[in-house]
Amino acid sequence: MSNPTSDTRFSICIYCASRLGANPDFAKVAALVGTWIGEHHGHLVFGGGRAGLMGILADAALAAGAPVSGVIPRALVEREHAHRGCTELVIAETMDERKRGMAERADCFLALPGGVGTFEEFFETWSWHELGYHRKPIGLLNLDGYYDGLLAFLRHCVGQGLMNEQQMQSVQVDSDWRTLLEKLQRASHGVAT
Repeated sequence: MSNPTSDTRFSICIYCASRLGANPDFAKVAALVGTWIGEHHGHLVFGGGRAGLMGILADAALAAGAPVSGVIPRALVEREHAHRGCTELVIAETMDERKRGMAERADCFLALPGGVGTFEEFFETWSWHELGYHRKPIGLLNLDGYYDGLLAFLRHCVGQGLMNEQQMQSVQVDSDWRTLLEKLQRASHGVAT
């Protein structure tokens, strides 16, 4: 199979929920983000599921003409209903293999609203950045204040001396999805992996 990113300008890995959530804005914005990726010649990399926000995101990106790479562990193929419509669907043997496969295909990372899986992926990507395993931009979409509590906790960690402001600045946070995507797209150009 040819490289799905060969004719695109940037590749974005998005972490998000396999559920819809209580706020209808989550699904609306997932669709808008997917459409934006296609309209801006992007390549979507995601967790490979058809359920929840993941499915909405992938469907919108595909409908807008974006190549879409889904990377899903074998154990979740049925549980998260693997998205068989992806341009590239990779069945990984482990979660570690899944996350590595997603990271290798991406120029930047973005976390939309999600649960424990999204948190784990986001924090591991951030940790890899802090350890120097990559220099790719990372974004956190604080849609409708979804991550307000998390951001307050992280500021508390800085206040307690267990994190520093430089670490906080390595993640781009915004409540506006379009602004954040534009920032990540600009920052991802020419980033060494």
